[in-house]
Amino acid sequence: MRIIFFLLVNLYLAVFHPVYANDAASDSVSAHAAVDGERADLLFYAVSLIGTAYRYGGNSPQTGMDCSGFVRYVFSNAAGLQLPRSASEISMTGESVDEQDLRPGDLVFFDTMKRAFSHVGIYLGEHRFIHASSSQSGNIMISDMHEKYWSQRFEGARRLLSLPLPGNP
Repeated sequence: MRIIFFLLVNLYLAVFHPVYANDAASDSVSAHAAVDGERADLLFYAVSLIGTAYRYGGNSPQTGMDCSGFVRYVFSNAAGLQLPRSASEISMTGESVDEQDLRPGDLVFFDTMKRAFSHVGIYLGEHRFIHASSSQSGNIMISDMHEKYWSQRFEGARRLLSLPLPGNP
C-alpha cells in the first residue's frame, strides 16, 4: 500500500508540478525510507482526497472541506484521532517540531489571513505539504513550502503521530 501512495504522489507531481518530474524517482526512495505504518496510511488517505473541492467550514469530501476540516477528516479516519475544529486550535495539540525536523504526517501551519495559525496542512516530505486551498486551485492540492508565498507565511509545525522512524527502537 505504501508503494501505491508514493506512486500516486509522484504521478501527481509529474503531471501538475513538472519541475519535480525529474526528481520523482529519487524522491520516492528517500520518502519511502522515512515513512512507515500509521504515517504511510495517513498520507495515503490524505493523497486520495486530492482534487476534493474547497468549501469554507466544510468537513467532508462529498460537500467540500476547508483546511482544518480536511486535516480533521484525515486524522479521524486514518489514525482515529479527534482534533479541534479550527487551525489555531489544532496548533495547540501535539508537540512542537522545528522545520528542519519535519517528518511526513506532521502538521504545518501558516498565517494566510493576517492572524497566527490560520492555515494548516499535512507535511508529505521533500518540503511538500497537502492542504485544502481556497485560492490557488480551490481544492485539496500539494504545495511546496519553499514557494515564496508559503515560506513567508510559515508559522510552525506540530507532531501528533509520535511513531519512531524505521530502524529506531
